[in-house]
Amino acid sequence: MTAQDRTNGRQAWLLANSASGSNTPEALESLEDCLGRHGIAVERTICLPDEDLPTASDLDAAGIGLLVIYTGDGTLNAAISALAGWDGAVFVLPGGTKNLLSKRLHGDRETEEIVETVAGGGGRRVRPVMACCEAGTALAGLLVGPGTRWGTVREAMREFDVTGMATGTADALAEMTGESMVRAVDPTLGSQDGYPLIEMTPGEHGIQLDAFYAETAGEFAAQGWAILRRSFREGPHKRLGVVEEVTVESADGSPLEILIDGEPAKLGPRGVFTVAACAVDLLATGNAD
Repeated sequence: MTAQDRTNGRQAWLLANSASGSNTPEALESLEDCLGRHGIAVERTICLPDEDLPTASDLDAAGIGLLVIYTGDGTLNAAISALAGWDGAVFVLPGGTKNLLSKRLHGDRETEEIVETVAGGGGRRVRPVMACCEAGTALAGLLVGPGTRWGTVREAMREFDVTGMATGTADALAEMTGESMVRAVDPTLGSQDGYPLIEMTPGEHGIQLDAFYAETAGEFAAQGWAILRRSFREGPHKRLGVVEEVTVESADGSPLEILIDGEPAKLGPRGVFTVAACAVDLLATGNAD
């Protein structure tokens, strides 16, 4: 049986994450029912963090060519990275908060509609472009700069950690008004005084760069709230351009703080960001770039 046969077959594994707010037992039961009604039998459900991520050899040994992933973008990133080189296909469904990768692959469509399309043979295998750096690769998006500190506040909010929220908010505000701004230096794009946050969105034509800024009290509040909700473009920002490669540095020589598909990481004071194709096939039902 070929990989294509297994992908088009009706057996799949399902990967979920109990730490995600969307992955309740009721939601998983509803999803398995939805998949079953459309002829996709879930042979095994893997629940993180209690179980390990599936590997290509695990899936091949079980004769499975389709992995359904119902998690947030961070877990999706880890799972897809672990399957690099696999000849099956990954079926991403919106199982997180913002579901940026799912939107990239399927648009703003509901789970049932996406499943129905794929089950009917309407999904295509794609290898979308990723934004890459030494710290990892991003399929949904990559953020650079002190503004990423708001990610800590967001996690504290999700876990109802009042102390963490207060401390994180103070740190984030201090960082956004401090000197550790980041700037694009090769090619030179935007203000060389730097910005508190630069967003990198991978797409068909390269990496789209958007710089976010905050100069007044109102802009600080708007920007912080936008970052907390991962609705970055609702805050004050400007488009810097689209590139295949860019070097970003901190204005004061401090390490670069980054979020890779929502997960925190660090680089040295200067980082090179490039593009590369995803190393495993993903199923798309929209105009994935």
